[in-house]
Amino acid sequence: MKQLDSRSQFLLKTLIERYIVEGQPVGSRALSRYSGLELSPATVRNVMSDLEEMGFISSPHTSAGRIPTALGYRFFVDSLLTVQPLEKARVLELKDQLQPDQPQRLISSASHLLSELTQFAGIVVAPRRDTVRIRQIEFISLSETRILLIIVTTAGDVQNRILPTRRMYSPSELTEAANYLTANFAGLSFAEIRERIKAELQQLRSDMTELMTAAVEAGSEVEQATEESCVLSGETNLLDSEDLSSNMARLRELFRLFEQRTGLMQLLDLSNQAQGVQIFIGNESGLQQLDGCSVITAGYEVNGQVVGSVGVIGPTRMAYDRVIPIVDITARLLSNALSQNV
Repeated sequence: MKQLDSRSQFLLKTLIERYIVEGQPVGSRALSRYSGLELSPATVRNVMSDLEEMGFISSPHTSAGRIPTALGYRFFVDSLLTVQPLEKARVLELKDQLQPDQPQRLISSASHLLSELTQFAGIVVAPRRDTVRIRQIEFISLSETRILLIIVTTAGDVQNRILPTRRMYSPSELTEAANYLTANFAGLSFAEIRERIKAELQQLRSDMTELMTAAVEAGSEVEQATEESCVLSGETNLLDSEDLSSNMARLRELFRLFEQRTGLMQLLDLSNQAQGVQIFIGNESGLQQLDGCSVITAGYEVNGQVVGSVGVIGPTRMAYDRVIPIVDITARLLSNALSQNV
């Protein structure tokens, strides 16, 4: 492959920047004008022809203009892109929204933030969780037939579930049930509690059995929910992307990938093995469903150890100079918040 001289690089950079902004193929006259170089359209056409021959740009059938290819975007991101750091005010704003809190809530907040700031899909792969073990259980009466179950785990998470009941329980009964579960089963998983409680419930008053059983079943749901290790937000933003919504078959495949998530998690796990921001353009991801998309990811840490990844999924035609620092700073702020939470 021929080396690109500085003029060709500048024209390629200008073409890609215009295409990202406008979404329309860029012709030689427009490129001559936007570049600010004193070059004739004929000279620009020759350079564009060379760039096309090298695989950096292509010509859609319906237009004389050119658009970037995945290879063109890759060269642009690696060699031509100038990333501007986020404004200090915006960083402080993000920091306020990622305050040390319950770890699972932080993961969800980070995913939503990535989605809101980029208007693409935000994804966070959470740290692999140990089995949920209870530290404390409380019951609060909401109405005659509804009770709020509060579960505090040994990891510090607080989970709430509403339990429907057949009768009203008095405050003393709720306290008794909560104290019994906390005193006898603290430190155990709900799977372990379920096995042990079968025999013990027979020794309890029958009117307390319903409440205990409901609490254990709800706890099992909490256990399953906390095993959800991938949080995805803003997928519907991609419906507003002309580049993706113009091909509904491909978009359906993309949403199927979102539903399964396994492939996405494997892709983001690669970020755990590398430093800094990673960018996968088109088929570089190894996932056919992401053809036409770019994935920008970064690993985040807890006390110096990489434990998960954050990322943004959008069309290849995205403002990389804006999205890259958003992913980078979100990963850093999430690292700080989770490390304080430990």
